Amino acid sequence: MSEPIPHDVTGEGECEHALVHLYEYLDSEMTPADEQRMRDHLAHCTPCLAELSAEELVKQLVKRSCAERAPEALRLRIHTQLTVMTTR
Repeated sequence: MSEPIPHDVTGEGECEHALVHLYEYLDSEMTPADEQRMRDHLAHCTPCLAELSAEELVKQLVKRSCAERAPEALRLRIHTQLTVMTTR
């Protein structure tokens, strides 16, 4: 027989809590107590740890993709087209 999933005062199970607050954890926007709760949960929950790993990868890919700057000729062409569109 398995142990029941602990619930906090809002009735949220540990896995549900971890998944709902995953981005707060990744972005270091949690209180120290909530961050410790997340680390404790991730230390023994393989599915939540896998989800965290996947989201970390996505976040890294987006960050890397958004770091590139468009070539100046393309930026100028887009700016010109937007300017023409707004003056019509």
